[in-house]
Amino acid sequence: MDTKLIDVEDLLELVARYCFNLFIIFIIVYFIYSKNSRRKDFYFSYYAISTIIFTLCFLLASVKLELGFALGLFAIFGIIRYRTDTIPIKEMTYLFVVIGISVINALSGKKVSYIELLFTNAAIVTTMWILEKILMLRQEVSLDITYEKIDNIHRLNKEELLKDIEERTGIKIKRLEIMEINFRKNVAKIRIFHDINDVNGNSKRKL
Repeated sequence: MDTKLIDVEDLLELVARYCFNLFIIFIIVYFIYSKNSRRKDFYFSYYAISTIIFTLCFLLASVKLELGFALGLFAIFGIIRYRTDTIPIKEMTYLFVVIGISVINALSGKKVSYIELLFTNAAIVTTMWILEKILMLRQEVSLDITYEKIDNIHRLNKEELLKDIEERTGIKIKRLEIMEINFRKNVAKIRIFHDINDVNGNSKRKL
């Protein structure tokens, strides 16, 4: 089979769809995700994965990729989940959204009009914006601390305990759990729960 040096029509289609896909991903990552999360370490991954998935699906579309291939992409990332480092649920959800949009924009055939494609992308972007802004869904994370003011762990001193920990950590605490009490050392292990935007990631801190 002869391979064409250039097919202007297909090239223009590739460029147009790639730019459109990149624009949609930019809106989701920059205007929705980044505005509601301080984690910037996933920016590169989102853009890189979107680019690879889009080009892979678009260029291989000529060999009649079936729906199973697209679903297989989700299965692969669902199994692997970047085993070197566990991805938080929210970041994993955005990853699936990025993959899904890239697959849609690459594999939507001629039977799908540009208006339908535009509406689909707009619907996804709008839904993500509503979930983040209107419903104000927040991701709760935990932080384990060692607390030395043992008198404050009494149930009658709960307000004082919360106030003291918030002042010393600068974190707005949503709730807390007393995990362990050591009366010999006059310390207690406490797990506090807060919004992920207050402090990124789980850690341990001694107070």
